[in-house]
Amino acid sequence: MNYFYHLTNLLFFSKITLEMEEKTSSISLTNVAASYDNGADVLTDVSFNITGGAIYFLTGASGAGKTTLLRLIYQLHKPKSGQIKLFGKITNNMSRDEITNLRKKMAIVFQEYSLLSHLSVFDNVALPLRVRNMPESKIKLLVPKVLDWVGLGKYADEKPLALSGGQQQRISVARAIIIQPSILLADEPTGNLDDDNASRLMDLFIQMNKMFGTTIILATHSRRLIETYKFPIIHIENHHVNFVTKQNGTTTDTNTKKLWKGPAPKNYFNELSKQFDDIGNI
Repeated sequence: MNYFYHLTNLLFFSKITLEMEEKTSSISLTNVAASYDNGADVLTDVSFNITGGAIYFLTGASGAGKTTLLRLIYQLHKPKSGQIKLFGKITNNMSRDEITNLRKKMAIVFQEYSLLSHLSVFDNVALPLRVRNMPESKIKLLVPKVLDWVGLGKYADEKPLALSGGQQQRISVARAIIIQPSILLADEPTGNLDDDNASRLMDLFIQMNKMFGTTIILATHSRRLIETYKFPIIHIENHHVNFVTKQNGTTTDTNTKKLWKGPAPKNYFNELSKQFDDIGNI
């Protein structure tokens, strides 16, 4: 009787623990391998859990597999083997509709921008809202505010190819943040930005994380970013993933005082999110 009682308790608490892990673990990979066209593995035996609300840098040499890892998480590439779980749900055998619904909680900023050249800047940023069936009356209020925030309000009617690389990057960021995602994946988002705009963008990501618990993985080659913000690091080398939780002997800390020589930090996202809320209540 005692044995059955203890076994019941063990199963009950194991279930509670599993449910809690699923709620707090946004991204989980188990023994994942990835390749293209049945070629050699780009990633091999990748296993990790990322807790909801975390910020990580993703580092590695060019061609190491950083973009592949982001594509796996965003469900743009299927693993050769292993299991991927997002928000506690196994994704391997999900239907196309299930994956579409899952992606509504995520956003990705590609290194190559992935803007639609035949659409205006306004329509590129509005696209994820239209996919979510937001009323046009709200879209017409929200998109200009986000474009103003990234300094591109006057280019709303332009086509992306008429703008510089740095401006196109800011359009792709605007399109990503406008949906307030639970997971944000960014592939070299500051690569084409000057120090002022890079600093402003990083401040936005940090405020998103603090206000909404957005889980962020930010791929970068920039030692300056890594040394300034001191987030923990996911490092890819020789097809494997390693986690670096210390830098120069000091545990990484997302609250470390910033050393970036850009503009003084401002709570841009507080202002922007209030506008989101005001429009949402219309």
